[in-house]
Order: sequence, then structure tokens, then C-alpha cells
Amino acid sequence: MADMGCRHKIYLSGPLFSAGEIAWGRELSSFLRERLANAGVQVIWPYELSINQLEPEEIFGENLRALDRCDLMVAILDGPLVDDGTAWEIGRFFLQGKKVLGIRTDIRKAGESERSRVNLMIEFSCLSISSNIDELYSELERQLD
Repeated sequence: MADMGCRHKIYLSGPLFSAGEIAWGRELSSFLRERLANAGVQVIWPYELSINQLEPEEIFGENLRALDRCDLMVAILDGPLVDDGTAWEIGRFFLQGKKVLGIRTDIRKAGESERSRVNLMIEFSCLSISSNIDELYSELERQLD
């Protein structure tokens, strides 16, 4: 989708180091693109930005530019701990005063208290943490209105 007519840009953050992580990111990015196509929303997934770039400096720079262009983040928070690159991106986005929505389909607890689902710094940087894709979409609709 081109930038013209684009009301919002969503940065889809998450780990990209295994076939499973890439497959989940691809599924989520496709879902968001299909559901939000008519709403003037562009989804930027870092995996697609780095496909043709081999140098770490290029990948880092391209991801920074994408983060700066986006006004909303969806962060994949699965795993025993939130991926460190995802956590860094969440912190940068939060410090810019931008909205972060998390999705954690992982049933394991990963926080400091019994009620926590992730580390408290991540939890309080997110406006919400959804348990599934439909819940995430409902939260996105609220934020995009």
C-alpha cells in the first residue's frame, strides 16, 4: 500500500529468528493487512524490510526509519521472555509517545507478580495485551477510530 491516503502506519514488532516466529509474524501481518486494507492503514513488518539486506547496520537503520514513520505498534510478546529486540523497539516507541498494543498467545507467566503476563516494563508500556488475534483486532479498531 502506498503512503498516499494512509491514515495510520502500524509497525509489527516481534522475534524473527525461527521458522515458527516468521510464520506467526507472516500470519499476523497478513491478517492485519486484510482486515485493515479499507481503513487506510499500512502494516510495516521488519522481516520484509530486511529480506534483501545482509549487513546488520542496514537492517538496524531501516528498522529505525520504519519505527519513526509509524504511529502505532503491534508487539508480539510470546516466549518465556519478551524478545530483546522487541523490548527495545517497544521502549523506543513508548518514549516517542506512540501507542503500543501487545499480543501474547503464550499461556506461560513471564512477569513479576501472579497477575503479570510479561515483564512490568513491557506491560506498562502497552495500552493493552491481547490473548488472541480477534481480541487484538477489536483493540486496534478502538485505537484507530
